[in-house]
Amino acid sequence: MIGKRAGAMVMAGMAMIGAAAGTARGQTAEATDARIVELRQYKLVRDVRDDFVALFDAKFVESQEALGMRIVGQYRDHDDAARFTWIRGFRDMAARERGLKAFYFGPVWQANRAAANPMLDDNDNVLLLTPAAPGLGFAPAKAREPDAAGGTVQVIIEYLWKTPDAGFAAFFADEMKPALEAAGVDVIAAYVPLGEPNNFPQLPVRDDRKLLVWFVRGDSHDAIAAALAGARRSARWQSRVAATLHDAEERPPQTLRLDPTPRSALR
Repeated sequence: MIGKRAGAMVMAGMAMIGAAAGTARGQTAEATDARIVELRQYKLVRDVRDDFVALFDAKFVESQEALGMRIVGQYRDHDDAARFTWIRGFRDMAARERGLKAFYFGPVWQANRAAANPMLDDNDNVLLLTPAAPGLGFAPAKAREPDAAGGTVQVIIEYLWKTPDAGFAAFFADEMKPALEAAGVDVIAAYVPLGEPNNFPQLPVRDDRKLLVWFVRGDSHDAIAAALAGARRSARWQSRVAATLHDAEERPPQTLRLDPTPRSALR
């Protein structure tokens, strides 16, 4: 959402966009409609999150997807009642620019921004990402289940000494992800910073480059925690992952424990 920091935006007549082909950073094409994603963490005004979730689920899902974007998932933060996190996907950067212009200068946002903006305390914590390796993007979108229930998602942000293309992305794909999956961890995607200019500057993004972000799904946060603990205790992890991971990490990773809203597709 464009909040207080971005200011008012007035424009009309933006055309709806079609699908766009292409790849990010010269990467070969893969079966994902989210070759570019925004991981958006919002700090909300106190005691408004349920109202914001209701507005988002009712007004900002199909309205964006009709313009060629993908709402991968939207979540309450399990550990902070003032936080809302969501993931928005695009086929490529050109589609991102067209889609964001069409939405934020278009009728749905213009009609609802007066309700949404006062609930936003800070909406600038945004990472612009691309798959860490072929096959590590989110799977293609499926039909959204009405009023689905259950499931949890965790997002692990690895803070690295070097940019992930200096070896860590390959290490994650070749060693870390297989070790996690062998222990029953459902790793659904892994992304790294795009490293290209933000082509819709009305929405700021963080300039962090030394990151790798991976996404896990499970029946509950306790189940995910148990699976992760099992992976870290495994002989495979200890012999092939632990030391390299420790050397690569500039500081401990950040974990977002996320609870899907009723209309979140990814859960």
